[in-house]
Amino acid sequence: RTRKEKLRVQYPSLAMSGVGEEEENAAELKIGDEFLKAKCLMNCEVSLILEHKYEQLQLVSEDPMNQVSQVFEKSLQYVKRFSRYKNPDAVRQVREILSRHQLTEFELCVLGNLCPETAEEAVAMVPSLKTKGRAHSDEAIEKMLNDLSLVKRFE
Repeated sequence: RTRKEKLRVQYPSLAMSGVGEEEENAAELKIGDEFLKAKCLMNCEVSLILEHKYEQLQLVSEDPMNQVSQVFEKSLQYVKRFSRYKNPDAVRQVREILSRHQLTEFELCVLGNLCPETAEEAVAMVPSLKTKGRAHSDEAIEKMLNDLSLVKRFE
């Protein structure tokens, strides 16, 4: 038996805690299957959803503050502050542009949230763009970033 197998037999609680498992690394897209398959949302998308929910709560209550928790309010403030795109059409266009480039949901959201200006910045933020046998060329990354900047400019 390997050392890892022996540890799991001797200490079953370690197996449940993930000790001995391969370490997660977002730069290499080692984030766990449940996260790779999950739908991710950019801050601007979350902002639109929370704003809509906030408006609904205002309509059904005489005192809307009674319906909004502090966590909800702080979450809304956060995503509004860090959303790069405000217009719902721009948000939709950003997702469409990034979706054309065979990015994972995680990669798409990091790029959509951080809005790098150069291919070098994009690869520094999302190193997996150049790994996993599907390396994007600098020209393709620059084109994608240029398309995003056009959305921002005309928002």
